[in-house]
Amino acid sequence: MTYYGTGCIFHYDDDFPMNSGKGFKESDKPNFTGSYYSYTKAMVESLLKEYPQVLTLRVRMPIVADLTYPRNFITKIIKYEKIINIPNSMTVLPELLPLSIEMAKRKLAGIMNFTNPGAISHNEIMELYKEYIDPDFTWSNFTVEEQAKVIVAPRSNNLLDTERIQKEFPELLPIRESLIKYVFEPNAVKKEEVCAAVREMRGR
Repeated sequence: MTYYGTGCIFHYDDDFPMNSGKGFKESDKPNFTGSYYSYTKAMVESLLKEYPQVLTLRVRMPIVADLTYPRNFITKIIKYEKIINIPNSMTVLPELLPLSIEMAKRKLAGIMNFTNPGAISHNEIMELYKEYIDPDFTWSNFTVEEQAKVIVAPRSNNLLDTERIQKEFPELLPIRESLIKYVFEPNAVKKEEVCAAVREMRGR
């Protein structure tokens, strides 16, 4: 059985500093319970470890090619005037989802960090959007402390180690390259349509 879980059960700390390149491994214990979502997901992951036939995939900030799909991470951040700017592991579903089928065929089990290698920041994604879709696109940043005043619960920010998934699929693209291939290049072909839809979504 394959369970699509979450990697939003970790957070940068003194042992795993931001921009250090040190990522949380499959064997590491969750250190983030800032939201009810993360708290319960960590519990579910712990319970499923008792079943040797289950494969738990840790998804993070899932991304699809449709830049107007509301559950797309990129869609969420391009709607805002202000965003934080923190590097994170992310899951580009057009590349990774087919690999989960192959994982089932290979009868893989246990926990798998289900993200593209490396991390990318919010600003880097916005720069790609600006480069490929809308050169007039603008945004600004605010701090984590400022963000906390306008959100219901704290957010997880982390880098997940991808050694296991890269051993299984060495062809897996790093996060930036994957975003360009599976998201931004396909949308660049219809940039006028995408740009208009996003501007409408932002109320402009």
